[in-house]
Amino acid sequence: MSKEKELTKKITRAGVIAALYTVTSLVTAPIASGAIQVRLSEALTLLALIFPEAVPALFIGCALSNLITGCAIFDIILGSLITLVAATLTYAVGRIIKNTAVKVFIGGLFPVLLNAFLLPLIWMLCYGTGEYVYILQVVFLCIGQGVSVYALGIPLIVAINKRKV
Repeated sequence: MSKEKELTKKITRAGVIAALYTVTSLVTAPIASGAIQVRLSEALTLLALIFPEAVPALFIGCALSNLITGCAIFDIILGSLITLVAATLTYAVGRIIKNTAVKVFIGGLFPVLLNAFLLPLIWMLCYGTGEYVYILQVVFLCIGQGVSVYALGIPLIVAINKRKV
């Protein structure tokens, strides 16, 4: 495949990933935002294991989702940066670890743990949530992110890997 076609394919894939993240977040907005959330679009974070273009796409999708749903500016910026860092680390795991099961397990830890531990800190800054709810928010985010990343993301990765073979 020519370099131009390959680049077009990657840009298109990135656009589709960003759009899917945004649309999924908006369609599921009642459960995708807030202190207790299950952002189903986070299943797409495992795509960074396979596609490098998923890294900026996830960042853009998260930023658009947060912007459209009316989050505070620091939540939009910092929350999206958390997604960027998590996706970058997930991508690195995809390049370093060869065993698929280990790769998926470790790669999924970044979006789960970074969001769970850092988002409540951003919410304290933006929305004035107290320190006393921090632990509860971490627990709820771990559960919600775990469901999205592992319960939904793993079948997605399996399906894509089967298709690639």
